[in-house]
Amino acid sequence: MKLLLYPTIFTEYNDEDGHYFVVTTPDIPGMVTEGNSLDDAATEAVDAIATMLDGEAVYPTPSDPAKWQLTPQQRIVYITVDMAAWYQEKATYWKAKTVRVNITVPEYLRDAAKVQEINISKVATDALTRILQV
Repeated sequence: MKLLLYPTIFTEYNDEDGHYFVVTTPDIPGMVTEGNSLDDAATEAVDAIATMLDGEAVYPTPSDPAKWQLTPQQRIVYITVDMAAWYQEKATYWKAKTVRVNITVPEYLRDAAKVQEINISKVATDALTRILQV
């Protein structure tokens, strides 16, 4: 997968909510995110763009920002998105996140596992990983 490069509009705000930047891009309608600093806003923009493009077969073509009319509080910032890296990060997150699942096993197996200090959740996770090949 190639790298994507989108021009975005960073709008700086200094109001009752504090000092922050809101990020949008006309190339991806509905994409809005924000950050407390330029770096934070750029990081959030990468995730917001990738999230909006997740599952799309064809990505929008970046437009020419020279035609955009900006206010004095706005600036153009190019955001690079590596969808392959984003998908890898997403997969790593989901693999690391655990959820509680109730399973039913015969009582004698539960008791035997307890005596031998076998973690039933780990055994179930290992078995599912092997069976699903993930």
